Amino acid sequence: MLLAGLSASLPARADAYDDVGALMRSGRTAEAMEQADKYLATRPQDPQMRFLKGMIQRDTGKFDDAMATFTRLTQDYPELPEPHNNLAVLFASRNEIDKARASLEMAVRANPEYATAHENLGDVYVRLAANAFARAQQLGAGSATVAPKLNLIQQLVGGTKAVSPAVQPPSPAGLPAMPPKGNPP
Repeated sequence: MLLAGLSASLPARADAYDDVGALMRSGRTAEAMEQADKYLATRPQDPQMRFLKGMIQRDTGKFDDAMATFTRLTQDYPELPEPHNNLAVLFASRNEIDKARASLEMAVRANPEYATAHENLGDVYVRLAANAFARAQQLGAGSATVAPKLNLIQQLVGGTKAVSPAVQPPSPAGLPAMPPKGNPP
């Protein structure tokens, strides 16, 4: 998770991440946010704590704040795939599928080996396909080729008739790795 040899304060930083993570897992999100804000007051550019703050915001229903946090992280640290992935989750939850796709493509570009982003991108593509087939069916109700494709997608995602919510929402990512040495912490 953290690169070795960054600084003498590394153990204190790891403890802060662990403390905030433990508070989050125990459902003590107000305390987790307080600890994250306290940490960020002295290290405002720290990507891992900013990421945790975005997760707390998301978990407490502050989706606009979480979107702002993850967006700033993607701007400051475009090489980290996790903020792109989590931003895509928020876009998908708002049915902003094209924005979710773009964010996931950035995550995959940042790390081609990032399995969660690939899986989420597949979910988004299925959702886009379902929407396109549903629209095609509306426009050409007699088409013999559209209905079987739409039915296949509906079976794939659980057989429901509601196209957009039927697709499994993308999965949020875990804590990002630190950026490569040489970037500002």
